[in-house]
Amino acid sequence: MTLPHAQDGHASLLQLARRGEVQAFEALVRQHQASVFSVGYRMLGRRDVAEDLAQEVFLQLYRRLDSIESMEHLGFWLRRVVANLAIDWLRRPAHGATQPLDEEIGLAAPETDADPLMTRALARLLGELAPAARAVMVLRYQEDLDVADVATALEMPVNTVKSHIKRSLTALRAKMLGAQLVSSEELP
Repeated sequence: MTLPHAQDGHASLLQLARRGEVQAFEALVRQHQASVFSVGYRMLGRRDVAEDLAQEVFLQLYRRLDSIESMEHLGFWLRRVVANLAIDWLRRPAHGATQPLDEEIGLAAPETDADPLMTRALARLLGELAPAARAVMVLRYQEDLDVADVATALEMPVNTVKSHIKRSLTALRAKMLGAQLVSSEELP
């Protein structure tokens, strides 16, 4: 079997994978594995768990390949599944919702000026956010999804996504500056 070139369109790759062509499915995994791993790692902070999570995501993809409508839908579906599985993992009692990211492990994605979550201090602080807020921030700022797409991916109202973003940014800024926020009730 000859896999299609990028110019020929990825849609045919998706069609081949649906028909059971193993090489086509492997090519889909290779195309998306860095992104899936990166979202999982940023949310969970542990390479081993992010790798397990990525395997689970691709296993679910294999089982649900017939429900994927297009390559665009595939990317969206993968981000939704990895974010939701990571949230589920973080909510397990043994792991805690505010487990900080492991600073000793290098990130899969290269550092770039375009990625505001790459500094170690900010990554550690991101790891302290609640699971849903962390998912919102990773999808919004790492995956560069707009607010409506984040809301759809996480199956939450747009205003909830906006609230998570505002509260998370406020908390992250305060922690980065070492300041304590004072509520309006504490003001004279």
